Amino acid sequence: MNDFKNTNEVIRKFAKYVIQQSRTNLTKKRKNVNKELYNSLSFEQKQIQDIFSLDMFMMDYGKFQDKGVNGKNKNYGSLYSFRNKKPPMQPLADWAKARNIRLRDEKGRYKKGNYRTIGFILQKSIYEKGIKPSLFFTKPFEKAWSLFPEQFLEAYGKDMDAEFEARIR
Repeated sequence: MNDFKNTNEVIRKFAKYVIQQSRTNLTKKRKNVNKELYNSLSFEQKQIQDIFSLDMFMMDYGKFQDKGVNGKNKNYGSLYSFRNKKPPMQPLADWAKARNIRLRDEKGRYKKGNYRTIGFILQKSIYEKGIKPSLFFTKPFEKAWSLFPEQFLEAYGKDMDAEFEARIR
């Protein structure tokens, strides 16, 4: 029985490349505040006989960061929107706190208002304007996918040759 070593290696390299590049994009685009999304990027590879599967995982909010969110007044062509309901405020307040964002007056001095206030301001902004797509995951996936079919077929061919050789003996 063939273990499809070459084919599984190509699939593993594909997944590792996508995750590594996605993590790099999160860092470069400064979307890596607390490393939760960064650390949640993972994959699970399975093989049942000669059927292969690859599942890729990330925290739920990663899809909003990647694909963006349409706002009430701004459409990014995303599948996601906050047109009927505002985003949750507390994660936005926590995000502002992690980034040490503070309210300032016209002269640049800190003014009254806590992180909860900032959370409400961000909530309203996202509801109105949405979230611009970052494509931190989509771009590496598409780039890797463009090379994948040829590499996969070559590896699968090698594994099938090995299978036929083993059966002849």
